Amino acid sequence: MNKSDLIDGMAADAGITKAAAKKALESFLGNVEKSLKKGNRVSLVGFGSWSVSRRAARDGRNPQTGKTIKIAAKNVVKFKAGSDLSSAVN
Repeated sequence: MNKSDLIDGMAADAGITKAAAKKALESFLGNVEKSLKKGNRVSLVGFGSWSVSRRAARDGRNPQTGKTIKIAAKNVVKFKAGSDLSSAVN
């Protein structure tokens, strides 16, 4: 499923236009992004939660040359599925 498929499904399920569904989805994604940028956690009970964690700098290896390279530290987004979502998938 891609973004346009999701918008189509949301519009059909909610009985709204595709434009309204697209606006709602983009608002949701924008608010999740803003919250994660601030370092906050976003949690939807039963569905799952997003959080940001820091990945430390480390040494890596170039697979073509075998040379050691430095990999910079960065923030990564993590998603943990909620119990309802996990149960629905299994």
